[in-house]
Amino acid sequence: MAQPPVLSLEGLGLQQGGRWLLRDLDLHIGARDRIALIGRNGAGKTTLFRLLDGRIEADRGTRTVKPGLRVVVLEQDPDFGAHPTLLDWVLAGPDAPAEHEAQAIAGQLGIDLQRQAPGASGGERRRAAIARALAQRPDLLLLDEPTNHLDLAAIEWLEEWLGRYTGAFVVISHDRTFLTRLTRTTLWLDRGTLRRKEIGFGGYEAWEEQVTADEARAAERLDARLKLEAHWLARGVTARRKRNQGRLEKLWQMRAQRAAMLSGAAQGTAKLKLAGDEEFKSRSVIVAESISKAYGDRTVIKPFSLRIQRGDRIGIVGANGAGKTTLLKLLTGELAPDTGNVTLARNLSGVMIDQQRRLLSPEKTVRDVLAEGSDWIDVRGTRKHIQAYLKDFLFDPALVDTKVGILSGGERSRLLLAREFARISNLLVLDEPTNDLDLETLDLLQEVIADYEGTVLIVSHDRDFLDRTVTVTLGLDGSGAVDIVAGGYADWAARRRPAAAGAAAAAPPRHRTQDQTGMAAADRTSPPRKLSYKDQRDLDLLPQRIEALEAAIAKGEEILSDPALYSTDPQRFATVAQGVANAKAEKEAAEERWLTLAERADSL
Repeated sequence: MAQPPVLSLEGLGLQQGGRWLLRDLDLHIGARDRIALIGRNGAGKTTLFRLLDGRIEADRGTRTVKPGLRVVVLEQDPDFGAHPTLLDWVLAGPDAPAEHEAQAIAGQLGIDLQRQAPGASGGERRRAAIARALAQRPDLLLLDEPTNHLDLAAIEWLEEWLGRYTGAFVVISHDRTFLTRLTRTTLWLDRGTLRRKEIGFGGYEAWEEQVTADEARAAERLDARLKLEAHWLARGVTARRKRNQGRLEKLWQMRAQRAAMLSGAAQGTAKLKLAGDEEFKSRSVIVAESISKAYGDRTVIKPFSLRIQRGDRIGIVGANGAGKTTLLKLLTGELAPDTGNVTLARNLSGVMIDQQRRLLSPEKTVRDVLAEGSDWIDVRGTRKHIQAYLKDFLFDPALVDTKVGILSGGERSRLLLAREFARISNLLVLDEPTNDLDLETLDLLQEVIADYEGTVLIVSHDRDFLDRTVTVTLGLDGSGAVDIVAGGYADWAARRRPAAAGAAAAAPPRHRTQDQTGMAAADRTSPPRKLSYKDQRDLDLLPQRIEALEAAIAKGEEILSDPALYSTDPQRFATVAQGVANAKAEKEAAEERWLTLAERADSL
């Protein structure tokens, strides 16, 4: 017999700003559920958490909770207020955990709770918040971006803890690897509607594509042009993911080329070889030769050499305190090495996007941030209307005069990305770019990075994001050595774990047999790189044919509307009626083919 849910929402509705943010929502959470909550920034995910834990009341519907249920929320940005130390914050309030339990978890996470709260970093605050939440012994955990600001070691520790956890949890996260490893149910919050499927996050993207395809087919009676607009409004992200599969193939090719260049890697030093050495040198943008850095008696970076070329995507990974920021500053010339030297290309022009989002004033409008109050923005030398540019970054153009302070954390991050990517540059430096971004924005960011013509340096703890974007990984283990690995995080992790590397080598190459989402790969035959002549001609001419058919249908229906026609000329009535039916059938087929061709053209 199935166990009753521990928490239920039934017929729930919530209004915000005169509109329904959530409507007719039903949700039942079982005692051992592992749930991923997916949705765009601003869709209402954090609001749904507040409804679940009772901090806000719905405008309609009921909330039912099992007696004695302990619901604990790990907030995305908890307010540490005037608490002098992290421990004071952890132990504050009537629901505070026992100090010894909080200290025990903090020790495993590597955080000293005696740290002064005002000067604590984002990672230290996040660890303190996790220690408080887990030490409260929750029956239901609501986790809002739990991996933000955590290093890889802390993320893996949290994964292991949740794997042993005997209660239920619902998690909002942009970390695909984290979600895939832990969840068994997916909730998709989209345009005020909550869909549920008993699959882990690994099956979410295929489910989303199926739902979107079904919605597109349900709209078959719309005008073809309007239908295409609605179709791609819903499917734009799906199409972007399909395009990104092609970009992933290109990324794997780039990694193979880079692997051929990297040889003799020992003791953190790599010598680069290329057939055309002079051409290779001319393409170099950053050359580091035997560089090292120490602070007092501690060696942060041991001597190593690296030549970074135009178009390289370099990922930097390691635990907090391992030296990632130091290495980044050395490579960009912001910090001088103790030994060796760093040579930067003369024409290097960089853009830095950091995790603090300091450039955004809450009182400014979106228009102010992007275009300094203008209707137009220069996007890498091309003039573009600001509302059209907002669409490129998944914003509703109507938000153009909205103040930054009203936007969600993810929307503010996306706005900063839009601003910085508009600048002319040939070096892009991204420090934890995935914090606060939803999955759809991550897909967009991957696309922008793949299309960027310059060189990219990325510091990130998002394993899936690194696997999808970088060509070379610089791994730091805290000893000062810098591992230089062609590939992403998974390749670096395999290098660190020889047994895992052996198992991976014995298995078929991942990128040839299946894609990053676990979906089966397509037919091995090479797909066409463009539409055939006939398909392209149909794509170009079908809209005019559809318009002509609509005109014919309208004319025929006007004739048939004459009530005297059937009695005075039954033969003509039958002929016109058959013509209208034939035109409708042809129009429906034309619309379906046009949409199919448009989707195929976009994927190519």
